[in-house]
Amino acid sequence: MERLGVQFHWHNRGYAEFEDFLASLTSKRRKNIRRERRLVQQAGLELELLHGDQVSESAWQRFAGFYAKTFEDRYSLPTLNAGFFAEVGRSLGRQVVLVQAYEMGECIAAALMFRSDSTLYGRHWGSIRDYDSLHFEACYYQGIDYCIQEGLQRFEPGAQGEHKIWRGFLPTLTYSRHWIVDPVFRAAIEDFLQRERITVLDYKRSLDRALPTGNNASFQGTISA
Repeated sequence: MERLGVQFHWHNRGYAEFEDFLASLTSKRRKNIRRERRLVQQAGLELELLHGDQVSESAWQRFAGFYAKTFEDRYSLPTLNAGFFAEVGRSLGRQVVLVQAYEMGECIAAALMFRSDSTLYGRHWGSIRDYDSLHFEACYYQGIDYCIQEGLQRFEPGAQGEHKIWRGFLPTLTYSRHWIVDPVFRAAIEDFLQRERITVLDYKRSLDRALPTGNNASFQGTISA
């Protein structure tokens, strides 16, 4: 069984720098992104991007605390620990990207991402203090800038979040395949997926019509229901 979904992805159109990306947006969206980035700078925050083989054990320990706080603040259970993050950093090296935010020399937030030869994937975020637009800077704009510098073609920052549209991410259809052994459950779920598919495609089309990019183009073609 196939299930459709919608996520919000950024696509590299051969930008040479971040300003080239901004030029592809409407004036209103450019101003908003510049304002959000300026707020982070005016707060005196400094951001640092490291690959997995550059991150110390103590930094992974600190990130694990950020990660756990994010889950606990939402009454969820964190399942990963500092040892896991450190091992992933050692094993995957440059495939791991950690963006850290500092206030007067103290690391107060971080975003963890992974990369392939073509794509950057946002995964976890955490902070111990709240600052206006810091999440957008660490999780979105630093990732976009990194993709441009590294020549990566796509940035998938994570599921959900229509607010991503206004920051340069485009609605994109996603696909997953499933097999249910029990025939009764399988028939019921398959029926639901067929009905859900129509809703998902309608949702995607409505998002496409509201895109803030200058050419109002989507990077994922629609398919028939």
